[in-house]
Amino acid sequence: QHYFTVLFGHEGQKPLELRCEDEVDGDEWVEAIHQASYSDILIEREVLMQKYIHLVQIVETEKVAANQLRHQLEDQDTEIERLKSEIVALNKTKEKMRPYQGNQEDEDPDIKKIKKVQSFMRGWLCRRKWKTIVQDYICSPHAESMRKRNQIVFNMVEAESEYVHQLYVLVNCFLRPLRMAASSKKPPISHDDVSSIFLNSETIMFLHEIFHQGLKARIANWPTLILADLFDILLPMLNIYQEFVRNHQYSLQVLANCKQNRDFDKLLKQYEANPACEGRMLETFLTYPMFQVP
Repeated sequence: QHYFTVLFGHEGQKPLELRCEDEVDGDEWVEAIHQASYSDILIEREVLMQKYIHLVQIVETEKVAANQLRHQLEDQDTEIERLKSEIVALNKTKEKMRPYQGNQEDEDPDIKKIKKVQSFMRGWLCRRKWKTIVQDYICSPHAESMRKRNQIVFNMVEAESEYVHQLYVLVNCFLRPLRMAASSKKPPISHDDVSSIFLNSETIMFLHEIFHQGLKARIANWPTLILADLFDILLPMLNIYQEFVRNHQYSLQVLANCKQNRDFDKLLKQYEANPACEGRMLETFLTYPMFQVP
């Protein structure tokens, strides 16, 4: 027999004396002990312990969930029993009410006629009262002021639509074509004269297009009409209208001077022949921007 001793590095740990039958077996044991690691075994044991604890927690959680479900089922069973008892009670009440309903069906025909007349009279009185309320409101000062207000707004929208249309004709049938003509090789009019004749016309058109679109959007929300913010758009631009009004006489003088040029006069008559102008002269269109001064 062969013996070998295992010594531990820990203090207080007694050495182990092991015995084997032959030398080869002893060498294998010694080699296996050399390759073994006590720390690896401890780590593996710790991992296994963590897995075990995790599984125990899962089992406990499942037990709690199962217990809760059991309680819920018991509560639902109790609720079902309560509802059944309520249904039984309602059925009994319904059975008790049936004789009363039968009595109603067997009601005297004269009583039925009286009830119909009473119902008709109540309806007629309600309609009469409502008609009186409506008529009183129609004749009230508030209704009259609302009618005037609405009429003013509708007239404003109609006038603004016509105003924007006339400005559109002025800008697109006269101003912009004359600008293009002033940029030609042989211009019948200069850019300065175009600016003098149509001072701020295009800007006024843009402003009133925005104002007109705003009015139409507010009319879509009728009878709720809030227009003050729309006028806030125009009021800061009042100086634009003032410049146009002050420049009006001068613009007519410049236009008259330009008409002395035959080429310009011929070109202007072509523009005035446009069906959109409806036979009106440029001088007429130059007065339109002053019609809607805020």
